[in-house]
Amino acid sequence: MYDDASFYTFMPSAAPQEDRQTTPKHKRRQSLLKQPNEDSQANERTLDAIGEASTDARHHAAPPKATLSRRAQSYSDFHDAAKAVLDKDVSLEKGKGSGSYEDIKDDLEFMDWYDGLENDLLDASHEEYTNYQKQLDLYSSHLDSLLSDSTKTLDLLTLLSDSFKSVEAQTTTFQKQCEGLTQEQKRLTQLADEITQNLKYYSFLEPVTRRLNAPGAGSLVRSQEFSSMLARLDECLEYMAAHPEHREASTYRSRYRLLMTRGLTLIRVNFVNGLKDISSDVMKRIAERQLNDTTMSALLYAKFRVGASELKEVAQEIRKRTVRAPGADAGAESEYLGLMNELYANYSATRGKPIIPWITKKIRDVAVAPSTSKELVPFARNSISYMREMCSYEYELWREWFEGEDGLYDFLESACEPLYDELRPRIIHENEILKLCELCTLLQTRYMHDQDDDEPPAANELDFSVLIQPALEDAQTRLVFQTQAILRDEIERYKPKPDVLDYPACNRKVSLSGTKNQRSATSGRKASNAEPTTPMPKTPMIVEGGDSLDGQWGFDTQAAFQGWYPTLKKAIWLLSRIYRLVNSTVFDDLAHQIVHQTTLSLHHASTLITTNRTPADGHLFLIKHLLILKQQIVAFDIEYVVTPDINIDFSGVTNTFYELRERGGFFDPRNLWKRMGGNLLPKVVENMLDAKVELDGRLRGVITDFTTGAADRITTPINETATGKKGFDPLKAVTQAKVIAQKEVPSLRKKLDEYLDDRRTKETLVSAVQDLVVQRYETFYEGQMREKNGESGSRRASKKGKGREDEVWDVDMFEEWAGGVFMVGQVLGREEEDDDGFSDRGSGTVSF
Repeated sequence: MYDDASFYTFMPSAAPQEDRQTTPKHKRRQSLLKQPNEDSQANERTLDAIGEASTDARHHAAPPKATLSRRAQSYSDFHDAAKAVLDKDVSLEKGKGSGSYEDIKDDLEFMDWYDGLENDLLDASHEEYTNYQKQLDLYSSHLDSLLSDSTKTLDLLTLLSDSFKSVEAQTTTFQKQCEGLTQEQKRLTQLADEITQNLKYYSFLEPVTRRLNAPGAGSLVRSQEFSSMLARLDECLEYMAAHPEHREASTYRSRYRLLMTRGLTLIRVNFVNGLKDISSDVMKRIAERQLNDTTMSALLYAKFRVGASELKEVAQEIRKRTVRAPGADAGAESEYLGLMNELYANYSATRGKPIIPWITKKIRDVAVAPSTSKELVPFARNSISYMREMCSYEYELWREWFEGEDGLYDFLESACEPLYDELRPRIIHENEILKLCELCTLLQTRYMHDQDDDEPPAANELDFSVLIQPALEDAQTRLVFQTQAILRDEIERYKPKPDVLDYPACNRKVSLSGTKNQRSATSGRKASNAEPTTPMPKTPMIVEGGDSLDGQWGFDTQAAFQGWYPTLKKAIWLLSRIYRLVNSTVFDDLAHQIVHQTTLSLHHASTLITTNRTPADGHLFLIKHLLILKQQIVAFDIEYVVTPDINIDFSGVTNTFYELRERGGFFDPRNLWKRMGGNLLPKVVENMLDAKVELDGRLRGVITDFTTGAADRITTPINETATGKKGFDPLKAVTQAKVIAQKEVPSLRKKLDEYLDDRRTKETLVSAVQDLVVQRYETFYEGQMREKNGESGSRRASKKGKGREDEVWDVDMFEEWAGGVFMVGQVLGREEEDDDGFSDRGSGTVSF
């Protein structure tokens, strides 16, 4: 505590502040015996001071007056009191220690007086330190007293703290006891509430049983109290389902379900009776008098709207319970759904009594009308439009009776039965494919949703496409049947006449007519190399019209189809008619069949032309028509999915029985079982068919046959047969081959001009023939070199420049000469120098 600087700063000094500032710091004096002699004036002053001190001592020699010291209330008060006591003690000691100067009588007294004065002076010099020591002693005593008091206080506080802790422990224990009592109170209160709440679901059984089984309970069906009672039954059922651990939960649950069924049955009975009353009134008025269309319409719809809203609310009580809630019994919703379906069925039957005869009468009136009695499409257009209007009215009336569309379309389909009964026989007996296509187009464009449209129909609008779908399916089925009949009769079984196979005369007719009509008079191009006389259809576009082929595309199709083989024309016509009118899968299957049968028919015609004309005519005929077919089927977006053609092979069965008969043991069961795992059972063979692959394969094959035949004619003098003869002259054979090439190439180009119009295709074929001729010559040249040099595989170096006439040319020289003869790309470049043609290309760019 004494080391703290605050203690010394707080403690006041012994002298006042003013004295410390004005009085210099006291220094300890030396002893009188050691002090030097001073002058007389100083001694006198000293004597005077001693005299004054002696006077004061005598004055204070009497005992001090007793005073009652006041207890210091603060540190400053204590300091002042201590200082006053110390001052008094010093004055008394001074008074006792020295006498008066005038009382000295002899030297002995003087010496005593002087010794006393010396002691007084010494004490006076030590007075400040003495006072400070006393002050410190007083402070020490006071602090000891404070420490003693503090110790007692701490002991008291410790006792109080222990007492407080004891009280706190007792209070905590009491609090815990109170909290336990409070929790127990809450538990008992909650238990009482739960018992009351749980008992509520059990106690409801008796009153609701009495009310639902009481006479006249059906009269309460349309009241709000009945709806509240059913809602309370729902709560009880949900509670029993959520608490299966209760002892009587299953029993009460079954009884509540019976009561719910009883209540919903009362609703059904009330709904049926209300609907029956309305229908009886309507049927009675219809039977009493003959009504016109306006009165009939008002009676059929206005009368049924009178009590619709009230009965709709009643029926809604059943409908909202048809959806099984989580945790509900699995068979509950099916039972309630059956009640709702009974309402739908009853409404459909009741509503159908007046409305279906009315619709039947109107459909028959349309059927016997002069404009629609014999024509399929007008009858379908008028009758379907009428049914769409009637279905819209019935849809609006249904929405006033029920919430949602469950059972609606079943009722509307029954209402559309008169339309189906009249339309289906007409579709089945229709043999004209154009009318069937027109009917499918009508149904798809006016009544069906667009398949490319991703937006579903509006929620509160009639989806008439569902109702007209059966009629569309009937029309599509009949269309597919007629398409297959035409495919079978006019493509697969087609027998060509001689004038049809008169090629290339048919091509010349087309070329002449096209050149006369379309070629410019100022054009200097040859007619044989002109562009196609008529544009080819790229995308099928069905135009409503007659059976003529001219109305299917937006140009003169008769001119475009001239020169086409009849089966090819019929195939393209069929594909264009059924395109987008049938299901895509069905169309792809039909397209495969049509392309396959057309390819077979063209191949058969090519064989006949080859027999009547030349192989080149047959090959070019087939190339031309296969190219047209390949170009046309691209526009129909046919999905070329390989489909298996499944056949059953029984050959293994016959071979097995023949083997058993030859070896013996035909009637031995062990041999039969031994062979069972082998060939005894028939095999399923899948032949993968793809019309596009078949078409491409046949096209590559006929091109190969054509180029091979042309190359064979040119290289006859140098082929293996000619070189194997005795006395073969290579130089003469090469000369003959060059002469044949110079004659055959113009004939080849002329033949190509008679069949093909596309210049690039023609140049590609000529280039293929040239490559094959050069390849044959290379084989011939290598054989001659081996024979001449006697070395297998030896070959002389190619010579550059013009070859000599008296020797066999090497391959490079012959290839250069062949390029000048065949002129691949050069003719095309000259003719198209103003049209960005091939210019300096060496071969065509069309590949197969």
